[in-house]
Order: sequence, then C-alpha cells, then structure tokens
Amino acid sequence: MKNIFLIILSLFLVTSCEKEIDLDLDDQSGSIVIEGNVTDQAGPYYVKITKSVAFTQTNQYPAIENAQVVLSDNTGQTETLQYVGNGMYQTATFVGQSGRTYTLKIQAEGKEYSAQSTMPQAVSFDGLDQDSFAVGGETSYTLLPVFTDPPALGNRYLFNFTVNNKPKKYFSEFADNVNNGMPNQRPIILPNDDGDEPDDVKVVIGDTIHVEMNCIDDNVYTFYSALLQLSGGGAGGGVTPSNPPSNINNGALGYFSAHTVSKRSIVIQ
Repeated sequence: MKNIFLIILSLFLVTSCEKEIDLDLDDQSGSIVIEGNVTDQAGPYYVKITKSVAFTQTNQYPAIENAQVVLSDNTGQTETLQYVGNGMYQTATFVGQSGRTYTLKIQAEGKEYSAQSTMPQAVSFDGLDQDSFAVGGETSYTLLPVFTDPPALGNRYLFNFTVNNKPKKYFSEFADNVNNGMPNQRPIILPNDDGDEPDDVKVVIGDTIHVEMNCIDDNVYTFYSALLQLSGGGAGGGVTPSNPPSNINNGALGYFSAHTVSKRSIVIQ
C-alpha cells in the first residue's frame, strides 16, 4: 500500500544473503497499517495507526483515532498508550530494555491485532570508516560501520542514515550469515544521485552523515529484507504494489520492532 510503498522508495539497495521471500501482490487498500517501536533509549515510544491507500492516491493516510493500544513485556510491565493526534499513540512511563520480549495489542474498528518482538542485546557501534570509489569519473563514498559481531549466529542489524539532517532516510539491513563473530566488513554505499528531484542527494566532501545502528530481531529483519527486495524489483506504476511480510497478525500491514539504538556521525573528507 502506498504509505508502506513510499518507505520502499527511500530504501537503499543492497544485496541480501537471505533466501528469496514470497511477497503478497494483492491490493489491500483500506487495510490497517501499524508502525510500532520500542527501544533501549528513554521514551516515549510511539505506535502509528493509519489506513492504507492505493498507490495512485495522494499522500493522505487516514488516521485511526479511537484505537485501544496496550504495550507490555514479559516482566509484567504494561501501559495503555494515549492518542496524541495524526494516528500517533505514545507511552508515558514505559521502559524498554534489551533481552525482554514485548507484546503490542491493538483493538481498532472492531478487530484485534497483536505482535511480539524481542529486543536483542546491544552490539557496540565503535565508529565509522570512510572510503570512496570512482565510476565514470564520478566519486562515490562508502562508510564502514565499525563493530564486531558476537560469536552466536543469528544477529540482525538495521542501519539508517540521513545526510546533513535532511528528512529523507536511507536503510540497509545486515545479517551475520557470512561474517559471524567477526569484525564487520560490509560497507554502506552513500547516495550519488544528483538528479532534478527535490529529494535527490549526492554526497560530497563536507557533508555530515548521521548513522543509526539498530540490533533487531529476525522477524523485523525479514520485514526490511522484503522491502529491499521490493525496491530492487522496481516500482512500476500499478495500484497493487507488493506487501512485505508483517509480524502483526490478523491481516495488518506494517511492523512492530523492539530494538537497540546507537548513533554515530561523520563528516565526509
């Protein structure tokens, strides 16, 4: 659906080491879209609930205003979120912590939805190394996130970054299938698009890149891997773009993620 599909258009393309994921090609206009996050940083945490629209419609996603949204964890912590407008519900006192399993329950428009996500232990984000390469006389820049993957197999990472505090976010997902237990060797390639569109970005010397590293669980990794797979497949102009596999039940689109947050910034030299 369009609000999910616009996320796809902002994703940075990378090659996935995971198997190909089957994607839903049915038109689901009018479906509920849930985007929820809990982190190891201080709250409040937010859950956004809207309705999907066809890809050809304008960027107006109807907010769902009268939902009951309850967040809990496996230690007995629970809170009913308060509506703050534009489809957004927020916590007041809830605390996120690595190692806990979080449950999101929503009642909206006569239906119930639920999802679970376990927050992994944080992996130290030690820095960013810069490199560059030239193609056709044009210089493109890369960043290598500096971290060492833990010995146990199954760690999943999401990196998102912005350029010079512009609102557009770029995403890249990493898995430890190849370099398990080793220092990271997989770079992030920075955008080199100097086209005519307002959100086109070409990274040059002097730009500041703000990078956020998230340790995510396997279901959330699958969601983002599918988004990258979709963006690699091309957008087209249809009204029924593919829908990535959600970890929320009862036919909802979107995701619920409990993840860690570490941030680093670097000025391109």
